[in-house]
Amino acid sequence: MKQNYDALIIGAGFAGAVCARELAERGGKRVLVLERRDHVGGNAYDRLDKAGILIHQYGPHIFHTNDQRVYEYLSRFTRWLNYQHRVVANIPGEGAQAGQRVQMPVPFNLTSLETAYGPEKGKALGDKLISIYGAEKKVTILELRQNDDPEIRQVADYVYEHVFVHYTMKQWGQTPEQIDPNTTARVPVFLSRDDRYFQDTWQGMPLDGYTPIFERMLDHPNITVVTGVDARDRLSLTDGQIRLDGKLFVGPVVYTGAVDELFVFRYGRLPYRSLDFKFETHNTEFFQTHGTVNYTVDEDYTRITEFKHMTGQEKKDCTTIVKEYSFAYTGAAGETPYYAIINSENNALYQQYKALSDGYDNLYLLGRLAEYKYYNMDAIVAQALALADRLV
Repeated sequence: MKQNYDALIIGAGFAGAVCARELAERGGKRVLVLERRDHVGGNAYDRLDKAGILIHQYGPHIFHTNDQRVYEYLSRFTRWLNYQHRVVANIPGEGAQAGQRVQMPVPFNLTSLETAYGPEKGKALGDKLISIYGAEKKVTILELRQNDDPEIRQVADYVYEHVFVHYTMKQWGQTPEQIDPNTTARVPVFLSRDDRYFQDTWQGMPLDGYTPIFERMLDHPNITVVTGVDARDRLSLTDGQIRLDGKLFVGPVVYTGAVDELFVFRYGRLPYRSLDFKFETHNTEFFQTHGTVNYTVDEDYTRITEFKHMTGQEKKDCTTIVKEYSFAYTGAAGETPYYAIINSENNALYQQYKALSDGYDNLYLLGRLAEYKYYNMDAIVAQALALADRLV
């Protein structure tokens, strides 16, 4: 097969799509994009379900950033819906509220305090915290536990028990003893009534959805996109040389997939957490009060997302929600690796794969799976732009 390409991109999520557009547009390169799934957009892919509701197929994605370059870049490909994400925890009530469900903002803040302890005591605790730490500050559990005041230490214990520990056990499949104490210590209490989940300068949802962003970004005469193809069937990496369809490829190859897969699990699998999404459509305008409700204490699922809150879609006769279940990724058919499990042992395993990739001068690893780390959407767009700056 004749090669007419100057650059090869593996994966059509944010990392791959941004790189492809930049190499094609700024660099004037002929770019081939190979995508395993039958659609572009990576995990940000959204679509209309059978009920006509715009859903995020791989879990909720909310755009937020303090990076002006990222915001302006993506704004080339979409207009924005002004959406400020708010999350509440749904927990069993205590004391006078026993037998009921109560909802409190997360991250835990002054409103959460009053929900947990009642308006009078909650306000008194909030005033005490502000007098010590200052208003609009984020104070960690560790700082609260180091305070001599037993009421303040009690707040730390409440947040740990009702907001953090059980949710983390479900999300990461760990017991309390296995949870990194440093992670626990960093859990914040926000001394504010700002209920937004993010405080970034730019926030919102793409007005037409995420998938059109990728379709517009990849719509360039120098870009060829092939979906439904596993790049490993067309690539070979041997002795520092990359071949595409059996022929030597000397242009830049940007790989955004799982790096252990690229090297056929030579040193074993890198561990990940995966997610199982259970979608439900209900014949009501809204199912819950917020776009995301976390179940931090009970239930097998970690959260319920209702998309209409986020997308602004007006549809009164029905709504679609998704319940999210976390489990250990095994590599079985149908499973998707979502979250790298970051610890010293796994990082050492990753470095073995990174050393293999360093043996190929024209191979560039980019993204959550390729770099074995967590990136928000804006961070991976920034990384892709930075890599493109180097390559063009």
